[in-house]
Amino acid sequence: MTDVMVPALGESVSEATVSTWFKKPGDFVKQDEMLCELETDKVSVEVPAPVSGVLTEIIAPEGATVAANARLAIMTEGGAAAAPAPKAEAAPSAAPPAAKDVEDAPAAKKALAEAGLTRDQVQATGRDGRVMKEDVARAVAGAAGAAAAAVAPAPAPAAIPRAPVPADDAAREERVKMTRLRQTIARRLKDAQNTAAMLTTYNEVDMSGIMELRNTYKDAFEKKHGVKMGFMSFFVKACCHALKEVPEVNAEIDGTDVVYKNYVHMGVAVGTPSGLVVPVVRDADQMGFAAIEKKIAELGIRARDGKLSMAEMQGGSFTISNGGVYGSLMSSPILNPPQSGILGMHKIQDRPVVVNGQIVIRPMMYLALSYDHRIVDGKGAVTFLVRVKEALEDPRRLLMDL
Repeated sequence: MTDVMVPALGESVSEATVSTWFKKPGDFVKQDEMLCELETDKVSVEVPAPVSGVLTEIIAPEGATVAANARLAIMTEGGAAAAPAPKAEAAPSAAPPAAKDVEDAPAAKKALAEAGLTRDQVQATGRDGRVMKEDVARAVAGAAGAAAAAVAPAPAPAAIPRAPVPADDAAREERVKMTRLRQTIARRLKDAQNTAAMLTTYNEVDMSGIMELRNTYKDAFEKKHGVKMGFMSFFVKACCHALKEVPEVNAEIDGTDVVYKNYVHMGVAVGTPSGLVVPVVRDADQMGFAAIEKKIAELGIRARDGKLSMAEMQGGSFTISNGGVYGSLMSSPILNPPQSGILGMHKIQDRPVVVNGQIVIRPMMYLALSYDHRIVDGKGAVTFLVRVKEALEDPRRLLMDL
């Protein structure tokens, strides 16, 4: 027998939810073939088969919450596909069988899943080492008592109950449990609003300079670097330039200290079927245009495929969010804590503007900088956004990696 364990989930992640089982008991599985997928607060994790053999038993069904290093299933090495044999009632003996060969009470299994516990965290009192529902209840009570003994933070406000819904409307509704990723997004966004003194300042940028530059150099750029020249590299470089002049936008508050960062780890928000994630381009201030474009493309593909690692989503110091790809003309982005600034890009739209006393049509984009007013004052925020605007409208200021 071989245990299938929860793989390493990454720093600060203590539990996951079993989202999908790709195999069922009795299936023959080759080594490294995917058995199931777990969903954590930030990423999805695929669990490969540790050996080639038959999936004998699934311990954590779909929807179950499992702790780090918990058992997910049991495999029998070797053999061929076959229906799992029913478990016989163990006969009394002087020494009870090993815990993994004992069938726990069905009510206990359900209680374990609901409590987010593994059987290893529960003291079994049933016959032959079986876990009973009462054992789970005692374990939950013990954990609650230990938590109460610690200094607890102020309780979160109770959720506002939903207004009553007429029966004919309720019959046409569908209730779906939020994924762990969506729950985390909701919690972090609300925490940002509750914690930071968030304020947004706006400006607009004439994109004609960048568009002309791209049209001139895009073929030579792609031929040399093997990647297309997009807009994001210009915005990343422009932000890195501005952050050097206004370093508080690249800082964070830690207690009563301000932590200034002499590097730029640029978060680039990416929409995925599961929600918004923010992979990080590390040391973006030291990268050229081609390296930035390649890294953003790589991270975007990994994000959409759910393959991002925890390390690729941690440590960002500033974020860029491009709502323009979805058609957004104007928005106020929400901070990605503990960061103190986020730049919102929007749709490029031809608009009439006045240039040298003449009304002309130019491709314009609204920019929005949301910032933490506890650390960034209005002058710094406006200066940052003006510097970004200046760099984008005159891209000759930015060094082209050609």
